[in-house]
Amino acid sequence: MKSIRQINALNGLALGLLVLAMASGCKKPAETQQAATVDSAAGDGFVSIFDGKTLANWEGDTTYWRVENGNLVGEVTPTTLLKTNTFIVWQGGTPGDFELKLEFRIADAGNSGVNYRSEKVSDVPHALRGYQADIDGKINYTGQNYEERGRTTLAYRGETVTVSTQPNPNDAGSLQANVKNNAWSSREVTASLGTADSLKTLIKHEDWNTCHIIAKGNHLQHYINGVLMSDVTDSDTVNQKLSGLLGVQVHVGPPMKVEYRDIRLKQ
Repeated sequence: MKSIRQINALNGLALGLLVLAMASGCKKPAETQQAATVDSAAGDGFVSIFDGKTLANWEGDTTYWRVENGNLVGEVTPTTLLKTNTFIVWQGGTPGDFELKLEFRIADAGNSGVNYRSEKVSDVPHALRGYQADIDGKINYTGQNYEERGRTTLAYRGETVTVSTQPNPNDAGSLQANVKNNAWSSREVTASLGTADSLKTLIKHEDWNTCHIIAKGNHLQHYINGVLMSDVTDSDTVNQKLSGLLGVQVHVGPPMKVEYRDIRLKQ
């Protein structure tokens, strides 16, 4: 027969186990909620398209492209000077409507850019023709919308632009005829995002910057460090592109180095 002291001890033990079980039961939903929050934060729709270790799923001339310290590096040396611009091209598809986010760092003498909705140039190895978010080391052009091997400058940094079809779309020579001072003449500046010089102060020299490209239908926006630098509505039904290849560039010129990292795409 148990004494009163033994019974009280057993009751105390049972009560302790009950409290412990209730505490564990209350903790589980909190853990589940925290996990759901983390999953939601990661589920922004962006997918990494560069693994930081290899050139897997990218195609380019390895004379100029390599992976170093987790970065996609494009470099031109005194012994590998270029005769034409060269690209490394993502092999994962031809995005139409998309958002692209990445970080870049470029040397003072560097000239590069991110091409999108582009096509290969048949007679030039590793060359692309299409829209480009321009990037350069002296920050003269970074953020503008330039069409590589096409209509040239569509919007300078600080411009909101509507682009129209050239007057004579059936004229084989009309594309070049409508380029004046390295800019497409059939374009209209409809608003200002700020002066090119004031926006330049927001871009870091020879340091890491973020680039965010948004392409939806014929509306193209380039952001640097979270600031809208150029905004193009391309209503040129003859020359506009609604999908195409994605790649990054090293440009003809002096020895240079550009680095890209954290390249993420949302389609």
